[in-house]
Amino acid sequence: MHLQPRRRLVIFVRRTQDAAMSEQPLHILIIDENRIRASIIEDGLSGAGDVRVTVLADTAQLLRRIVEIDPDVIFIDLENPNRDVLEHMFEVSRAVKRPIAMFVEHSDQASIEAAIEAGVSAYVVDGLKKERVRSILETAMIRFKAFERLKRELEDAKTQLADRKVIEKAKAILMKTRGLSEPDAYSLLRKTAMNQNRRMAEIADSLVLAAGLLGGEEGK
Repeated sequence: MHLQPRRRLVIFVRRTQDAAMSEQPLHILIIDENRIRASIIEDGLSGAGDVRVTVLADTAQLLRRIVEIDPDVIFIDLENPNRDVLEHMFEVSRAVKRPIAMFVEHSDQASIEAAIEAGVSAYVVDGLKKERVRSILETAMIRFKAFERLKRELEDAKTQLADRKVIEKAKAILMKTRGLSEPDAYSLLRKTAMNQNRRMAEIADSLVLAAGLLGGEEGK
């Protein structure tokens, strides 16, 4: 999608996996149709340590470029975007799953809520000032890490709940079909999982599926 010409900025901060252990500089890519606004970001990053900056003026095929570059952090300056442009950038945010700081000159409650829902780490209204760039960069990274940690914890909790449910079903099947006690049914599942080097929930799921294919009530 080629956005209509307007002043926009995207900054990508790239750090290799071992950058913390090496002396490689941060690779910062600035995409901006307005060189003056891009220079505000460059000036703001001047005190951010060892950095390497690349500037591009074309935002065509933006998502593909982001995927190719694989940045660690994205700064987006939309100034006064219309709703279509804003929604497109929210789609980019959802797709790339990176820390994103987004600058706009004006906004409303609906746009702020949409930005949060899209995973924008920092949505800054009327705040493109060079003295704020470094702190906003750090804030976006910290918020993104915290949000990702919460998402992982939620997914882990959902997985654990699903595992417990399927294990309970599998135990019930073994208790009914083989006359085992609950502890013995659990032990059999655990022993089978260890012997096959698989998770116990996977063994339980296979058992429940097999019971369902055989048409027994146990698999339902």
